[in-house]
Amino acid sequence: MNKVYLIFIILLLNLNATNAYSKIVYIDINLILNKSKIGEKLNNHLQEINNQNIQKFKKIEEDLIVKEELLLSQKNILEKKEFEKRLSVLSQEIQDYRSKKKVIIEELNQIKIINTKKILEILNPIISNFVEKNEISLVMPKKNIIVGKKKIRYN
Repeated sequence: MNKVYLIFIILLLNLNATNAYSKIVYIDINLILNKSKIGEKLNNHLQEINNQNIQKFKKIEEDLIVKEELLLSQKNILEKKEFEKRLSVLSQEIQDYRSKKKVIIEELNQIKIINTKKILEILNPIISNFVEKNEISLVMPKKNIIVGKKKIRYN
């Protein structure tokens, strides 16, 4: 009976040892998105849009600053009600500017998210094919790794 238990334990340990070896790799998605040709094109496109938006925002901000300075210079000249009325109009313009700026920034972020998803959809079959060819058990994103070996060797 002891021999049966001994054989069973040896087989169990052997099975666990063979199952314990798995290829686990990580992938740096940010590196792929930033260094690949399609990722660079997306980043350049987003940067162009962002630069155009910044120029628009600067022009509007400069106009608002000029209006504010003009209004402040007329503060002692204008009647209190007229000053408050113009101040209210200027405040509304500033609020409109801020809301438009927020909407434009959100639209830019949505463009980035949508196009990043498209790139990842294109990458998924390539990564899956690589995983199958190299018999990899698990692929993890690099950003979720806390600790690991600095040098990983493949057999």
